[in-house]
Amino acid sequence: MDWMSLLLDTTGELNIFWRLALAATFGGLIGIEREIHGRPAGFRTHLLVTVGACLMMAVSEAYYFKYGMLAGDSVVRLDPGRVAAQIVTGIGFLGAGAIIKDGHVVRGLTTAACLWVAAGIGMAVGVGLYFPALFVTALALFNLLFLKRVERLFNSDRYRTLIITCDLFDDLLPRLEQCLTQQGLRIIDFGFEKDLLADEVRYDFVIAQCKQKMRNDLICALSALPQVRKIKLH
Repeated sequence: MDWMSLLLDTTGELNIFWRLALAATFGGLIGIEREIHGRPAGFRTHLLVTVGACLMMAVSEAYYFKYGMLAGDSVVRLDPGRVAAQIVTGIGFLGAGAIIKDGHVVRGLTTAACLWVAAGIGMAVGVGLYFPALFVTALALFNLLFLKRVERLFNSDRYRTLIITCDLFDDLLPRLEQCLTQQGLRIIDFGFEKDLLADEVRYDFVIAQCKQKMRNDLICALSALPQVRKIKLH
């Protein structure tokens, strides 16, 4: 039996070993990129997701070949698509754990999407769709490695939280709003807190369009106001 017939032999255990190794390779390639960028789901997580999805699909396929020819009125009834549906559902919980919401900023969406794609790659390898799995792996790596640079060319909105602690001064808020407007920033949300004992007030702004150079100019402009004590931008 040559290597091509081995790959096409869907009933042999050696074929399953090949699928698991291939799924581990594809998942590991995506995981390495996530690991390099310090994401919570990295090399080992993506490798385990693809291998696990591949194994579950291979087991489902093996059950179908073993019991799928039973009569329609038999007690045992098999649906090979049911396992795939449960994998898609289960990977959603794992992806949700990688998403973190910090105020108005949501992080981890790309990592969650990578886990979802890694599961799909493992499922494809598990049923013998090797070239589609290879193509999706290459497409995912191209997306993660190159399209991120393309995103930087777009003038997209960036949301930041600006916290300003000032002396208790009635006419300060209009001056702060004017300062933000002069920097080309939009106020998305606003809140404040007065501390009468400390004789100070804290303003919380959620602002849009805050780039690196703009951040430096904004801090310098706010620091020039004599009533400003603290500035926090994140």
